[in-house]
Formats: sequence, structure tokens, C-alpha cells
Amino acid sequence: MTAEAQDVTELLLSRIRDVPDYPKPGVLFKDITPLLADPAAFTALTDALAALCSAHGATKIVGLEARGFILAAPVAVRAGLGFVPVRKAGKLPGATLSQAYELEYGTAEIEVHAEDLAAGDRVMVIDDVLATGGTAEASIELIRRAGAEVAGVAVLMELGFLPGRARLEPALGGAPLTALITV
Repeated sequence: MTAEAQDVTELLLSRIRDVPDYPKPGVLFKDITPLLADPAAFTALTDALAALCSAHGATKIVGLEARGFILAAPVAVRAGLGFVPVRKAGKLPGATLSQAYELEYGTAEIEVHAEDLAAGDRVMVIDDVLATGGTAEASIELIRRAGAEVAGVAVLMELGFLPGRARLEPALGGAPLTALITV
């Protein structure tokens, strides 16, 4: 890791607050709102993610609901790319593609506007946290079903004690998975 990358990592880590026992006892929640409130840290995060999009030849950026929207939209502006929201089912008007996926206790479904992704698009998926990988895996499937290619997945933080990376690697098909921070 370069000295500059180390400085960015340290800045980002210093702005993530640990909240014990949230949302339930025994969970240590990683709160990114202090990072978002700090213009220097938010800019550093945006620049780092935009650089990844450029390095991987992305032509569009997908942000995963909801915190992924907060990160992906400014990255799209900084990188000069289109932003495509992936929403929970039933939130988008018009024709959509949907993808169901397994949760720890049940299933969920995400959607994208059918016309927002097309053949020839190289799509970078951006989210705040990689935990179990279910939403990211479903978004990869949606991107491919739309005829686009996955340029990569980038997250602010990976929860290394959960199986998200192992779950995603087969779905990535060789596309890179980058976490700026692993906890």
C-alpha cells in the first residue's frame, strides 16, 4: 500500500464510529455518518472510489440502496459516469428487472430500470459495506441480465469476519472486488 493510500485509509478509519449493541445487543455497528459529515474524508472516499472506476474502465456506476446511493452518486459525478440506482422491489416506476436473493431469515428482492443498463456498459457496483454479499451478488446478476458487463465491486468497508467475499467471488467471474477498509 502506498503512503498516500495508507493516509486515506487512516483518515477514513478515524471517521467511522463504533456503536456497541446496535441495532441489537452483541452487535458492534460501524457508523459512517461522521465520515460523511467530514468534507475532507468524504472527498477522499469519493476520489478513491472514482479512481477505481477509472482503473477498471467503468462506463456506469450502480449504487445499492440505500447507503450505496450516498457513496455512488458523487463518485459518478466525479468520474463523469452515469449513476443507476438499484432499489428494493416496488420503488421504481416503469419497466424493471428484478432479482430475488436469500437473506439470513427469508428472501428480499431488488430492481433496476430495464433501460438504464445495456450491452456495452461496464458497470461498477458501489456500496458502503460488504457483509454477507447477498445484495451485491443479486446486483451482479441484474447487471448481467440487462446485457451489461461487471467492471467490479467496490465498497468502503468489508466485514472480514462474514462470508461476503467468498460468496461474491464465483459471481464476479474474475471482476475485481475492492474494499478500502477491512474490519
